[in-house]
Amino acid sequence: KKRLGDKRHHCGMIGDTPAMKTLFNTIEKVAEVSCSAIITGDSGTGKELVAKALHDYSPRKDAPFVAVDCGALTTTLLESELFGHEKGAFTGATQRKYGLMEQADGGTLFLDEICNISDTMQTKLMRALESGNVTRVGANTPVPVDVRVIAASNRNLEQMVEEGHLRHDFYHRLNVVNINVPSLSQRRQDIPALVKAFVQEFADRYSRQVQGYDNASLQRLCDADWPGNVRELRNTIERSVILAESSILSWEGMEPQKPDSQLPVRFSEEEFFSLNELEQEYIHHVLRCFNGKKTKAA
Repeated sequence: KKRLGDKRHHCGMIGDTPAMKTLFNTIEKVAEVSCSAIITGDSGTGKELVAKALHDYSPRKDAPFVAVDCGALTTTLLESELFGHEKGAFTGATQRKYGLMEQADGGTLFLDEICNISDTMQTKLMRALESGNVTRVGANTPVPVDVRVIAASNRNLEQMVEEGHLRHDFYHRLNVVNINVPSLSQRRQDIPALVKAFVQEFADRYSRQVQGYDNASLQRLCDADWPGNVRELRNTIERSVILAESSILSWEGMEPQKPDSQLPVRFSEEEFFSLNELEQEYIHHVLRCFNGKKTKAA
């Protein structure tokens, strides 16, 4: 709420480039109505922030905003999470559970990574959206719900439709408005403002007396490749603030971290071990390194 009230932060986000101004203008227009929308963009660009802004600036702002990571749930679990279930509907269902669509009644349901929803679940979800009713697993009586659905994905959904991985009727049911979030490489002029905001955020959080980066380091931050977009930039600055040794931060040692492609353990082609054996051997190795002291090893 504090960010929303700050005039420097449009729609709860930071940016003053043409690409971001276009995004803010689209958000303000779409937020006024309760149509479905799909948000696209690379990973780490802030798609959930856009979805939250659409909710916060809409007439539904006082009702719940419920986010669901569709990629983290199987079809069975996703159905139970979205629609809920009755007591005894399946093994382990010891009591009635209200689904997320019921919990979001009057508000917004954000479906992240919709490309991971199965064909069966796409059909059930589309039917629920068109009828305005959900039926809990194990129940016969439908429950009316009023939700605005906003979906997001970092993949090319039109291509997925063409390849048959996404139902065209499901896609077009959600794709009333398509909002694309620009990558950080498309809005490099916003990096200094983002850096300033993140430095202040983490300085307050971790009680660090830091003021910002020196000019050379700030330039390197602006010139660097950020494949992880704003999320990667934010994590880099958080690490920099935590490890700060002076009030002026430096790029030194703060290069974006890249995963190591080499495994620290070497395997021969003749020997095979179970994961339990490998885990046990590793635990013994750590214990030996700390002379058997369990607390330090842990």
